[in-house]
Amino acid sequence: MGTNQRFVLALAVMWMLVSSTAAANEMEPIESMKSVDELTMLCQSIGGKLGSVSVNECLTSGLELTGARSISGKPIAVREYLPLATRQSRGRVLLIGGIHGDEYSSVSIVFKWMNILNRYHSGLFHWRISPLMNPDGLLRKKSQRMNENGIDLNRNFPTPNWLEETRDYWVRRTSSNPRRFPGDAPLSEPESSWLADEIEAFQPEVIVSVHAPHGVLDFDGPPEAPERFGSLSLNLLGTYPGSLGRYAGVHKNIPVVTIELASAGSMPSAQEQRQIWLDLVGWLKTRLPVESPSQTAP
Repeated sequence: MGTNQRFVLALAVMWMLVSSTAAANEMEPIESMKSVDELTMLCQSIGGKLGSVSVNECLTSGLELTGARSISGKPIAVREYLPLATRQSRGRVLLIGGIHGDEYSSVSIVFKWMNILNRYHSGLFHWRISPLMNPDGLLRKKSQRMNENGIDLNRNFPTPNWLEETRDYWVRRTSSNPRRFPGDAPLSEPESSWLADEIEAFQPEVIVSVHAPHGVLDFDGPPEAPERFGSLSLNLLGTYPGSLGRYAGVHKNIPVVTIELASAGSMPSAQEQRQIWLDLVGWLKTRLPVESPSQTAP
């Protein structure tokens, strides 16, 4: 190979290296822009569906994509409130809303509580919050309890004797009600699979799940249960095969607080929203007393 040929070859190699580096540097902002666009579309859909959550409220909530998607490809987003350097967190709390897509208030009220945390998060707890776990169920033209596959996500979690017990419950207790179809296998759905992975990775000390419209406070798992959040009094409803309460509360031994709002379509008053939140935080302080006595509560 002559001198000129070697020179040309060296230039080509250098150009390839420079081009590949530039392409790699361009990928990050492109991916970032894609995430922003997906969040914008998600918030536009949520704001267009829920009268009590505006598009701007969703956009400014601090939600981030998890990488998980629903059956139809809609993103599942979370907001995390990390411990602060100025104080020791008492524990990890996982808060979810919208596991049933037709329970509008269960999504809306989580956004209102995120507003409070966005202003007043003090590091008392390490929060991980998903306001809408079932985006397909909520955001279709006519919202439905189930996901896009017609499966009740709150019957799709792995519990002992899952197939036998879920079929018996579904057929005998609900007369094969399609709203409560558990699916053909546990964690068959990307949404329930995501939550199971999230529980495993985050290792919450408490899980709080918001539902409607029974107007009670339910609890599964180790004691002690809260007696009242706002106007919602404790009423143990029991667990169902494949439910989050049986999966996490009974079999994984993680306390699961189920907040059953009184209406699926209407929000509680602003005062009631705040009182439920204050009572929840007050109970968590007694349930998760990790912080040293010398530190002050917010």
